[in-house]
Amino acid sequence: MKKRYRNMQKKANGKIREISDGRILLELPLSVAGVISSLPEVIRGLAQQTGLLLMSAAMHSECEMIAGLKDSKNPLRAANWWGSDLSPVYYDKQKVRIDRPRLRGKDNKEIPLATLQAFRDPRGMRSSVMKNMVLGISSRNYEETVECFVKGYGIKKSSVSRHFVKATAEQMREFMERDLTGLDLVAIFIDGIAFKGHLVVVALGLDKGGRKHVLGLWQGATENATICGGLLEDMARRGLNTGKDYLFVLDGSKALRSAVSKQFGSDVAVQRCQQHKRRNVLDHLPKKHQHAIDARISAAYKMADYDEARKSLQLTVKYLEKLNPSAAASLKEGLEETLTIHKFGITGLLRKTLSTTNPIESCFSVTKTITGRVKRWRGDEMVQRWAVASLLRAEKKFKRVKGYKEIPKLIAALQHKSIDRKEAAA
Repeated sequence: MKKRYRNMQKKANGKIREISDGRILLELPLSVAGVISSLPEVIRGLAQQTGLLLMSAAMHSECEMIAGLKDSKNPLRAANWWGSDLSPVYYDKQKVRIDRPRLRGKDNKEIPLATLQAFRDPRGMRSSVMKNMVLGISSRNYEETVECFVKGYGIKKSSVSRHFVKATAEQMREFMERDLTGLDLVAIFIDGIAFKGHLVVVALGLDKGGRKHVLGLWQGATENATICGGLLEDMARRGLNTGKDYLFVLDGSKALRSAVSKQFGSDVAVQRCQQHKRRNVLDHLPKKHQHAIDARISAAYKMADYDEARKSLQLTVKYLEKLNPSAAASLKEGLEETLTIHKFGITGLLRKTLSTTNPIESCFSVTKTITGRVKRWRGDEMVQRWAVASLLRAEKKFKRVKGYKEIPKLIAALQHKSIDRKEAAA
């Protein structure tokens, strides 16, 4: 016991005076005023040194279970103590070297320690690196942000990058195989996001409790029917019920609309994003007319009654046919699908939630912030890893959508639509 006490005292550089009965007494070589002025740093330094001592004590305890006490002379022991060695372990977001004991078996081969293998597991390091980089710390500045009193290594830019690549690659594999069978979804938002010339189409699901879930992503050069169809087919492979009626909230892409119809039927319920529609119409108009026309379209979409909203939009189309035929054609195209939630009788905050792709675009805003620091994209695989990491980061902060208490109305409307379709088929 005394010898172990001397070893641990040496490793703690004189900061630990006594270890007995499960208690650790600390001897602070500082004045009271000094302790008060630098208390946070002192506590952190001592906590880290104590943590390393606990790791050392755990390895010594395992050795005693295998070989008995170090000074005992038991001829029946299963192994012999075999000195010590400095070995790397992961501690406090970096690698450190720790003086660890060694055992030799009867066959003169070293016995591996389970505790040492656990301390060498890089998953904790990868998780820490991934979290910090997703939060905005670049690999170049990672070493400076790790405020440790222990002398560590493995936190250089290249090492941090390797940990991040491995962590995000593993996370991406898990995400791409995420099981969707347990999700009771009522609506699915689909939209695309660009990454420096790359495009990722993302699907976001809304369940009957008002909670959002990132369902999947698919990568391609453009938002075409093949890419969108690949995403929907992959979601079906992972358990999405394609026989159920959903409300699809889309940005207005014809390719996306075609892919949804192919997978779920031509009479699938689609809500075209009203915000996208307004922007598309304004793009055809000179600035002097944009404010007035946008006010008219916005007022129509705010009307509670479907017939009144439809009539108001048709009047705006007629007005635009004289002012700008292209703007009129843009508003007229897909007009009915911009009023699907009006037709379903959805009102209040839930209508606001379902009328646009804003719920998924808010997810994109987090992604753009995180990936904005990347200076160079090295291939599609890197794009996909970053997209998954940032989208899952955004998912952790999801809250229930506004108006979730009105979701039963949406469920009833979808069920009624399903009944009408079956009766028509009969």
